Amino acid sequence: MLRTDTRRWWGLLALGLGQLMIAVDATIVTIALPSLRHDLGLSADATRWVVAGFALAFGGCLLLGGRLSDLLGRRRCLLVGVLGFAAASLLGGLAFDATTIIAARVLQGVFGALYTPAALALLGTSFTTPEDRARAFGIWGTIMGSSSGVGLVLGGTLTQVLDWRWSMYLGLPLAAVALIGILATVVPAPGTGGRIDVVGAVLATAGLAMVVHGWWFGAVPLAVFWWHQHRTPNPLLPPRVLRHPARAGAYLAVLALSTASFGALYDLTFHLQTTLGLGPALAGVAFLPYTAAILLAAHLRVPFPLVSGLVLAGLAVVLLGGGSYWTDALPSMVLMGLGGGWVMAHANNTATRDAGPDAGVAGAAVPVSMQIGASIGVTLAA
Repeated sequence: MLRTDTRRWWGLLALGLGQLMIAVDATIVTIALPSLRHDLGLSADATRWVVAGFALAFGGCLLLGGRLSDLLGRRRCLLVGVLGFAAASLLGGLAFDATTIIAARVLQGVFGALYTPAALALLGTSFTTPEDRARAFGIWGTIMGSSSGVGLVLGGTLTQVLDWRWSMYLGLPLAAVALIGILATVVPAPGTGGRIDVVGAVLATAGLAMVVHGWWFGAVPLAVFWWHQHRTPNPLLPPRVLRHPARAGAYLAVLALSTASFGALYDLTFHLQTTLGLGPALAGVAFLPYTAAILLAAHLRVPFPLVSGLVLAGLAVVLLGGGSYWTDALPSMVLMGLGGGWVMAHANNTATRDAGPDAGVAGAAVPVSMQIGASIGVTLAA
């Protein structure tokens, strides 16, 4: 738990900085891919794995990371996650061939999946009053909302001005500051203990990794995983987590949002660069209104945020066509950002509220829902 005085808020910023490091890395390398590919002499398949390796490892290990944070203790998982992610970033910056850069990206995904559920669980257990929770998750939403814009702009700028390797090295100073903040503000506390559901972990990791590569690939192992969770005494994802109506509704909302938004953003990325002819750096800047809308949504209170957010996201998809940036892409990005900001802030708050010893895995189910939705959305858009 975060310390119960004003240092809780400094702790929130430390946790958020660590999460920013992970979230930025999901987009910063994308803009740098052409330079990275040329420098290392990567094939087309190897280049795709630079992106897919991170996504597969992160999405596949989230539930396992959430359960480990419950069993082993959140502070321990945060520290291992930050240090491991920093080491993997250094490895990626020093990469000299395809095997090294892909391995670095996979390790980043694994350690990111250990960090993220622990951070969300700490927020859920440290801020308990409605006012504090709304404020805390609003700040968290601001940090997360800025990640896409920061990643796209920094990725293009660092690659163009310096070298693609600096896109990887950026995680090192962020990790150092986050590590100091976590050590100063997070109270050491033991986990609940218990055994890991090894069979469930294998099924979930395999299923979610397959889902990131294409949602239909993971359908069978995830179905077997859910069947297994009802029959094992130490489930990785206790069925009671999903039986909570509000929590289940939050997961479904994130699934629907990410299906719509990732599909739309996939189309927009190609529209901006292929149809409108924008370069990587300028294309990254063109996405800033989307980021700004997410930041704005994190500080606007609306009734029924899940429903309101999904309505706006759906409207953004309907309005998205093949027109100009100002009349087509920009309005869709703003609506998508507002809707996404409302849904994600409320979903993270709801998922961890009153989750008790399941807070880690309950929080992990939010990005899991996002990963599944992203896979479906991109598959439908491609």
